[in-house]
Amino acid sequence: MKDHRRHPFRDSQQDRKEALDVPDTPQTRSPVYRLAFADDDFLGREELRPVRLQLELLKPQMVMDEAGIESTIVMFGGARIPDPAKKETARTKTLANLSRYYTEARKFSEIMTTKSMANGGKENVIVTGGGPGVMEAGSRGAVDAGGKSIGLNIVLPHEQAPNEYVTPELCFNFHYFAIRKMHFLMRASAICVFPGGFGTLDEMFEALTLIQSGRMARLPFLLFGEDFWRGIINWEALADAGTISDDDLDLFVFVETAEEAVAAFENWDGKGEKRGNLQGR
Repeated sequence: MKDHRRHPFRDSQQDRKEALDVPDTPQTRSPVYRLAFADDDFLGREELRPVRLQLELLKPQMVMDEAGIESTIVMFGGARIPDPAKKETARTKTLANLSRYYTEARKFSEIMTTKSMANGGKENVIVTGGGPGVMEAGSRGAVDAGGKSIGLNIVLPHEQAPNEYVTPELCFNFHYFAIRKMHFLMRASAICVFPGGFGTLDEMFEALTLIQSGRMARLPFLLFGEDFWRGIINWEALADAGTISDDDLDLFVFVETAEEAVAAFENWDGKGEKRGNLQGR
């Protein structure tokens, strides 16, 4: 990250280094003697949660601003969907069959990254959760095009690392799901949702709710795999029951291929509009 300081005072990093080279005494060994901003135990206290939330919002924001990232294409989808070349390792036959969406995600990312780079590479940058499956396919497609992608990883109880295709200087790690979700949507110019599980459903419905309620502007919202989505969600039943309005079913479209998704993105009606009232209330 760039150093934008313009004041004449000693900076915090200088003092942080100096504080490590002090005489060894009972006082300097005491945890309370540590500089507050360099004290991991202090920063991890419950009372410091508001500060940690702010830091997780600020760090990626500052890095992406410095990188000139203006807008992103968000790609959500299952971590368990395999590369077709490895579909024999899938846990179920259904997952193996869904591997075709790894191919479509990779191809879509490559097409969109190529278009982005033709315009400077600052708009419509691919962003994924940085993990395996569909996320890997999105990152990989950007590499295929010779471009960059953003990865928003999160600490999980089981060991994991970002996929190898995420651009290292745009690969972030989060503790707070809420802040990670904000960064997914803050720059979004489109949301693409591939088959997935609880995490994918959570991300999809939260984004749809923001658009439905007018908290977020309309944007291309593309669901890859109509059979999958209709098989797990009875969309029309929600409208028939009155729990959503008929108009809410127009907030998204189903696509099957990368080419269909690109066409839907480029011809989306109502992009940037915000609802003034919640339909059906």
